[in-house]
Amino acid sequence: MTNSSQLEKLVQHPLKQKYVEKHAHFKFEDFFYFQTDAGVVTDWNEGRNLFASEDFIIGLIEGLEEEVGNASTVVMYNIGYEWGNQDAQFFQKWFEKEYQKNILEANSMFMLEAWWWPFTAQGWGNWEVDMSEHKNGFMFVNIFDSAVARTLGDVGKPVCHVYAGLFAGFFGHVVKKPLNCIEIQCYSMGETYCKFLLGTRDRIDAATFWQNEGATARDIEKRLRHGELLG
Repeated sequence: MTNSSQLEKLVQHPLKQKYVEKHAHFKFEDFFYFQTDAGVVTDWNEGRNLFASEDFIIGLIEGLEEEVGNASTVVMYNIGYEWGNQDAQFFQKWFEKEYQKNILEANSMFMLEAWWWPFTAQGWGNWEVDMSEHKNGFMFVNIFDSAVARTLGDVGKPVCHVYAGLFAGFFGHVVKKPLNCIEIQCYSMGETYCKFLLGTRDRIDAATFWQNEGATARDIEKRLRHGELLG
């Protein structure tokens, strides 16, 4: 049986002990610590990781569609939402430990890049955040090389619902307000990258309606930037 002190030694990343001041470990071999004897993979922030194949992603999505039909998108969104909510709490702890400051005391873009770089190392893709309209209740997140969209290929519809839930859960926890998120452009629709709209419910409801009416991501973005909402 392993006691808590033994477990702590078990998960400590050897490079973290050697390079105490090092940050932003994008390299796969630096970010992960493979403990083959214990069958455990931990990352720089001492979080435990599991590796999933593309077959797993396909099986998960197709299995949900078979079980619950169109509601599978809601299930994936809710999975992402809970993931984002819990990860926000985990992130706040390791950010304070790593940078010696609260996430709300740090520059917002620096804080967000610190949150996402582990996802990049884990294979979830690079991102780009546009916060220019956050005071108006919405913002945009672009994902390049989405793990879900890359796996499913061109299927003609948005598929990255787990990302949308992740952003809603994480950002909502950080700002202490309920936020929603919708994917308005997807690699699986033949686009070069995925684009998400994150914001208050009225903004997301309007974007969802416009999208169902055939509006493109550019149309939705233009309408929101001009202050349009549903009547």
